[in-house]
Amino acid sequence: MMRLGAGFIVAGAALNAFAQQTTQVQMYGLVGAYVAKSERSGGPAAVTQLGHGGLTTSYWGVRGSEDMGSGYKAIFALESFFQTDTGGLGRNAVDGLFARNAFVGVDSRFGRLTFGRQTNPTYINMGTLSPFGVSVVFSPLVLQSFVGTYNGALIGDTVWNNTIQYATPRVGGLAGNIIYGLGEVPGSSGRANLGLHANYVNGNFSAAFSAQRFRVPVTAPLAQQNAYLLGATYDFKAVKVYGSLAKTDSSGVSSNTRTHDVGVRVPITQSGALLAEWAHTKRERAGLPDNKRNTASIGYDHFLSKRTDVYAVYSRDKQTGFESADTIGFGVRHTF
Repeated sequence: MMRLGAGFIVAGAALNAFAQQTTQVQMYGLVGAYVAKSERSGGPAAVTQLGHGGLTTSYWGVRGSEDMGSGYKAIFALESFFQTDTGGLGRNAVDGLFARNAFVGVDSRFGRLTFGRQTNPTYINMGTLSPFGVSVVFSPLVLQSFVGTYNGALIGDTVWNNTIQYATPRVGGLAGNIIYGLGEVPGSSGRANLGLHANYVNGNFSAAFSAQRFRVPVTAPLAQQNAYLLGATYDFKAVKVYGSLAKTDSSGVSSNTRTHDVGVRVPITQSGALLAEWAHTKRERAGLPDNKRNTASIGYDHFLSKRTDVYAVYSRDKQTGFESADTIGFGVRHTF
């Protein structure tokens, strides 16, 4: 009886210890929409549309953490894209429910380890190097890197499947991460995607570096693509300047690209800023003439409140062998 009672006391103490651990769950997201008359060089005739996203792709998510003691936390995030104009799920018909992020992991003072579908850190770093952020509609750097209709230089999505990611804590302004995407190809355990990334912040200066190897999914004769990104920003207060270089090299088929990008953000009022950016990409392909593309955007972004802003953007696009094309758009976004 004494042993049984002691067991109950020990079990009760354990349950009480678990009960004291803190669990937090949060819902959040961003709703954006824009109206634009859009046309790209070498593309179809201009179209006037109400689009979803704009400066940021619309999404909602749920994230949570549980304090496990000794500085460790269990974490998770489930994030879904959606289309403001139609109410549709995802960015397109291919996206699943949680296409933006779906991961679980552990966070501690030694760093963070996560497993699942996760945003490509190259895309995150790129957003810090463009005054238009991660916009797949208005950022020249992102358009020429990730958007297929703009001859996107990088193969693969802005989100990777089947990944394991380790992110270091920030030390002396420097943080980094490594991401490994299992290819899940039978008989080819090494057929996987790999990324090495770093970013540095010190006062008004910041810099970012990404190197990635993309193998899955690619279509023969392409075997893999290696891509590199290096850039920096400096905030002079009167103007913030951006600059970056990117390159890709392919195996199995010769198709290499080089990208140069510069931009500025100029505060006009306490709530608004002028944004301007230009990107140039040269594509070299075996047996074909080189293709050069220049895309420039200029816009104004004004915050009506802490969570809501409105903006206007004008873009001009020109590629080899085609006339230049113009896009003008107006949008609004709200975070929650």
